[in-house]
Amino acid sequence: MSIKLEEIKSLIKKAIPDAEISIQDLANDENHYAATIKSKMFNGKSKIEQHKLVYRALGDKMGGELHALSLNTMKK
Repeated sequence: MSIKLEEIKSLIKKAIPDAEISIQDLANDENHYAATIKSKMFNGKSKIEQHKLVYRALGDKMGGELHALSLNTMKK
C-alpha cells in the first residue's frame, strides 16, 4: 500500500487550514516522506503536541498506507 503526496497534503490542510506544507518523497516509493509544516496552530505547543496534531490529521493512514513520515513542524 502507498499514499500519494497530494493526499497527505489534503489531509493535513483539512485539519490545519493555515498550514504551509512542503513534502518530499524520500525513496520515490510513495511510502517514505519528509514533511515541513508551518502553522499558527503550533504556537504555544511543544514539538510533541505539534506532531500529534499532524498525526491526528493523517488518522489511520499513518502506519498503514503511509509507512514513514519525518516531521519538521514550525510556528508561524
